[in-house]
Amino acid sequence: MTHTGTKTLYIETKSGAAGDMLMSALYSLCPDKSSFLHTMNNLFPDTIVIQERKEKTCGIEGYHLMVEVLGQEEGTAVQSIPVPSFHHDHSHGFHYSDILSAIDTFPIPEKVKEDAKAIYRLIGEAESKVHNTPLDHVHFHEVGSLDAIADVTGCALLMHMLSPDHIYGSPIHVGNGMVHCAHGFLPVPAPATAELLKGIPYYTGEIQTELCTPTGAAILRYYVQEFKSMSPMSISAVGIGVGTKKLPSANLVRIFLGELEEDTEDVIIDISCNLDDMTGEAMGYTMELLLEEGALDVFYQPIQMKKNRPGILLHCFCPPGKTGLFLQFDTYPHHNQRCALSGVSSQKNAGIYQTGKHPIWSHYHQG
Repeated sequence: MTHTGTKTLYIETKSGAAGDMLMSALYSLCPDKSSFLHTMNNLFPDTIVIQERKEKTCGIEGYHLMVEVLGQEEGTAVQSIPVPSFHHDHSHGFHYSDILSAIDTFPIPEKVKEDAKAIYRLIGEAESKVHNTPLDHVHFHEVGSLDAIADVTGCALLMHMLSPDHIYGSPIHVGNGMVHCAHGFLPVPAPATAELLKGIPYYTGEIQTELCTPTGAAILRYYVQEFKSMSPMSISAVGIGVGTKKLPSANLVRIFLGELEEDTEDVIIDISCNLDDMTGEAMGYTMELLLEEGALDVFYQPIQMKKNRPGILLHCFCPPGKTGLFLQFDTYPHHNQRCALSGVSSQKNAGIYQTGKHPIWSHYHQG
C-alpha cells in the first residue's frame, strides 16, 4: 500500500547495509546532531566514543560515524571490557540476556530501548535457529561487540528522533563469496543474515565480500515496511552513510527523506478482442451490457481476419478494477493494455453571433 502526503524514508541498499552505515546515513538526516552524539557518548562513559567524520567513496561525500572502543576503531578493539551492566566470563561478545540488561540501563527513551531490544531479539532468534541453540544460550560474537550494540542503539535513537510515518527499502545487495567470522569462513550471505532476510528481496552480485551484515539485516527487517523500487517522492533531504570497505563501486547507504507523490495520472485499461462470429444485433447488445457493467467506453472497428474474412475489433475501456468484464464472454484471447488518460478540463462560455447567443465549449489540456 502506498501512503501519500506523509513523512517517508526510503532506504537504498545497493551497496549492502551494515549497522554503522545505516546509523551514519540516518545521522546525516538528524536535525539535532549534537544532542544525538551527547546521548550516545553517555551510554558507556569512558569506554565508547562516537565521532562524526566526513568520508568519500567514488567521489561522493557522506558521513561515517566512527565508533571507538577504548580508543580503537570499531572492529579492532578487544571485547573483554569491564562494563558494570555486563556479567560474562568470555573474552569475546556477550550473551543475549547480557545485552538486554545493558540496554535497559541506557539513558535513552523507553521506546528506543524497546526498539533496540526487539532488533537484538531478531538477531538472537536467527542465531538460535542457525546454531540450534536456545535463545538464552546464544552467545553473540561480532553482533555482540560493544560497537555493534552502539550501532543498533544509535539507529533506534535516530529513528525515534526522525519519527517517520512510513519506511520503505530497496532490495538488498548482500555481496558474494566468503566471509571470515568467529566460526570460520562462511558463505555470503552469512547463515544468520540469510535467516534474517527470509521473505525480503535480496541479490548477490559480483562483489566478492560481505555487504550486508546480520546487524544491518536485522535493523532493516525491523523498520522497513515494504521492500520495493522507489515510488515517486518529493525529496527534502538525502542522507549518505559511507562504509569502510574499499569497493569497485560506491560503498554507501542512501536514505531519502520526503513525501510520496500522489499518482495524478489517470489510468484506464483498453481491453480488445477480434470477433468474426457475432451478428450486428449481438454486437449492439454486447455494447449495452459492457456499459451497464461499468465500462467507460466501447467501440468497434472493421478489420480483415483469416482467409480474408471481415471481422470486428472490439475495444472496451474500463477502470483497472473492472478488467473482469470479459469473463462472462467466451471470447479468447483478449488483450489488456494500460493507457494514461490525459487530463482535459472543459469550460462553457457564451458566444454572440448574428443568429443570436450560443454556448461555446472550451477544452483545456492539463500539462
